[in-house]
Amino acid sequence: MTAPLPASNPLAPPLCDAQGRRMTYLRLSVTDRCNFRCTYCSPASWGGKKDLLDAGEFERIVSVFARMGIRRVRLTGGEPLARPDILDIAQRIAAVSGVEHLAITTNASRLESLAGPLRDAGVTQLNLSLDTLSAEVFRRISKQGDFDAVLRGIDAAAGAGYQSLKLNVVVMRGINDAEVPELVKYAHARGITPRFIELMPFGQGTPVPTAELLERLAASGRVLTEEPPESAASPTSGPARYWSTDSGRVGFISPLTQNFCGGCNRVRVASNGDLRSCLGGRAQAPLHQLIRGGATDEELAVAVRRALGEKPEGHRFTEAGNGATLLPMMGIGG
Repeated sequence: MTAPLPASNPLAPPLCDAQGRRMTYLRLSVTDRCNFRCTYCSPASWGGKKDLLDAGEFERIVSVFARMGIRRVRLTGGEPLARPDILDIAQRIAAVSGVEHLAITTNASRLESLAGPLRDAGVTQLNLSLDTLSAEVFRRISKQGDFDAVLRGIDAAAGAGYQSLKLNVVVMRGINDAEVPELVKYAHARGITPRFIELMPFGQGTPVPTAELLERLAASGRVLTEEPPESAASPTSGPARYWSTDSGRVGFISPLTQNFCGGCNRVRVASNGDLRSCLGGRAQAPLHQLIRGGATDEELAVAVRRALGEKPEGHRFTEAGNGATLLPMMGIGG
């Protein structure tokens, strides 16, 4: 099935994929470099792309998507705060007409000095990556990086007045799965919503099913009440399912055991301008080549719609051999 192109104006919303799912959420990678080398995201062999987009090109892409109906933008990486011009990028995108929410996913290592300036630049939400409360396990997972700087960055974010803070934890069997109850306690003490993510097949490690993590939390004394799923049509909706506890919410992202593709509202653009219609798919559009070749906004919109017209019904992570041909997470944009 292929999504039809608009008869007149390709920039006119709605922006839909081949299954008719409405796209309202753009995940925009601003770099594929990172100061960590986490085993599940950034293998040592990853050398990075060339010709990353500049702030003006990112702004141009977001403005085109916003005209087609994108309302939420998340800046990802690599580590987006590694870009020396990250405040300029954030400020430009936050000012784009139609963008209602601007979020950043970060490892928090540079947030001690940037939490306040990013909020002032227009960022409304931070997702903070922290997989462990143990300095030893942190070094095992990240291979490098300053654990204490991450903790200081998270505390700075907690005091900076953001609309929303979430703590992303990739759970790996035998490495950090026993820490789930303590990570919930740590996050809730800072007014942060923890979210536990099933490991996807991009790197090393063994995933832990969400159902098992729920059992662990219940065994630790937590009373969990499942919340109704957010509407897929909401511009702030995402793949997480949430449970309420007496101290706050807990989220779970379960791409393998509880496939959420049916409500997908996301499209991805890598740091060099390659559009990917799906994290686990192959359909692409070279937006950077089009921009640098003088393409109009209408021509960019047509390329976007054609790529989304090839977006599969769901990811292919569980198909034998599929994961081996995927780029590492930092190459796609986390």
